[in-house]
Amino acid sequence: MEIASMILLFSCLFFMLLPSCSTLYTISTNQVIKDGDTIVSDDNMFELGFFSPGKSKNRYVGIWYKKISTGTVVWVANRETPITDKSGMLELSKQGNLLIRSGDNTVIWSSNSTISTMSNNPVVVVQLLDTGNLIVWDRSTKNERVIWQSFDHPGNTFLPGMKFGKDLVTGRERFIIPWKSADDPSPGPYLHYIDTNGYPQMFVRQSSVIRWRYGPWNGLKFQGLRMKNPNPIYSVQFISNEKEIYYTYEITATVVQRILVLPDDTGVHLRWMDQIHDWAVHAIGALRDSCGGYGRCGPYGSCNGNRYPRCTCMAGFKPRVPDEWDRGNGSSGCERKRALDCGSGSGFKRISGVIFPDTRRSWYNHSMTLEECEMACRMKCNCTAYANTDIRNGGSGCLLWFDELMDTTESNDKQDLYIKLAASELAGEGNGDSPSILNNKERVFTVVFSTTSVVLLLFMVAYACVKKQKRLLRKEREDRYALDKKYNSVRIEDVDELPLLSLNKIVKATDNFNINKKIGEGGFGPVYKGVLQDGQEVAVKRLSETSRQGIEEFKNEIICIAMLVQFCLSMKENI
Repeated sequence: MEIASMILLFSCLFFMLLPSCSTLYTISTNQVIKDGDTIVSDDNMFELGFFSPGKSKNRYVGIWYKKISTGTVVWVANRETPITDKSGMLELSKQGNLLIRSGDNTVIWSSNSTISTMSNNPVVVVQLLDTGNLIVWDRSTKNERVIWQSFDHPGNTFLPGMKFGKDLVTGRERFIIPWKSADDPSPGPYLHYIDTNGYPQMFVRQSSVIRWRYGPWNGLKFQGLRMKNPNPIYSVQFISNEKEIYYTYEITATVVQRILVLPDDTGVHLRWMDQIHDWAVHAIGALRDSCGGYGRCGPYGSCNGNRYPRCTCMAGFKPRVPDEWDRGNGSSGCERKRALDCGSGSGFKRISGVIFPDTRRSWYNHSMTLEECEMACRMKCNCTAYANTDIRNGGSGCLLWFDELMDTTESNDKQDLYIKLAASELAGEGNGDSPSILNNKERVFTVVFSTTSVVLLLFMVAYACVKKQKRLLRKEREDRYALDKKYNSVRIEDVDELPLLSLNKIVKATDNFNINKKIGEGGFGPVYKGVLQDGQEVAVKRLSETSRQGIEEFKNEIICIAMLVQFCLSMKENI
């Protein structure tokens, strides 16, 4: 209820505007914006002029919404130096410096901007863009150039298109600093910033003390932020190169959206709703709320705000001061159960579901694989952990830690963190679970499985061949004895001891019982001369199907004729 009241207060009229004397789209060096005059953007979404916030009578130059939520301020120029009456003036110098003067002509605020090249006839113009960005243009040449812009100096509101981060070329840093109160836009005690030491991450500082840390960028979002990326409303980007490091977002749908940080450092994501003509709260706060601050569980401690006590030690570590931990105070952190010894070897324990530890003492490379990252950590004795920098497409990049692991928070994130432990500590855990060990296990399994599969396949092929050969032999034997019904009295044991020739061999030997091979004929049937494949000449006596002699006579003749050495039985004829 309290947050809703504060949002409503910030969304209402912060000031009482005098009737506008004039409304402009740009101002040049020969124009002055007095208290009561305004500049508007081309689409009338934003307006710039003098205002008084809340119950205050002080006057400030600011930018607010005009088309919707009239009077909701998104940027203030002279936050720390208000004018106490309505005598203020905004003007632009010939050198491109934007100035606010009081009634006695004293400069109380300056943009500290000048054109880089002097000319006899400099052309400088101030324009308020449709994005809410106030820009000072240098139009002395055909290629106009930005001299200064309000987006480089955000206040308590983060608008689409703003950059939140650091320009590594100029050294300019873009912070988010909430107001002191709804009546006072001067900078409050909280400062939101991106720390570029090590792998960039987002921090919140109260005066000189770090209060919160959102965790590093994981390819989709800062780990501790409650947001979904991608989504149908806006797209989020984190740019990190040799020139600048910053976080920004763009609107992809026809909505009006802003991020506001309230004086108590509560962050709210607001979206304008035409149906109710008011701002709807899209999201509040961050995961930081669960553990209540930075580093509450000390080095190598892990915090879970839904558990009591909140702190536990990571795998392979134990409380540094057990008595304090027994009283529910884990701020002293944890220490190793077994000290690391680079000479005796080390391994890695994988943990998942955590916001990564503080990365200010880290090193990163976006092109390395996870296995290369592991090897890099093994080779550096002071490396304490490693992980991928990007969770997209199965993971990529390398992030190495070189200090105690501080401010680790348990969450629903599934990104893996590999902590270096002594080899003796991992001995009872199967030598750890780093990617190389897991891959070796996979390779061993693959080799064993493949070898077993090949052997099994060969065995099955051999078994099939044997079975096929047996089937052929069995068929051949069946062909010998499976005669017509009139031959169903033939028994295998009667002729099994005699040599056997296949019908195919006999057909070839007699040239398919060629009439020219016929050498005689009797009551049994015709007799043919044949030549076997080995050159042996044979006489082939064929029992005709029409013969009057039966199977018994055929058997007797086979057994009794001493000169017979081979025979054949077919389904219709005996040879």
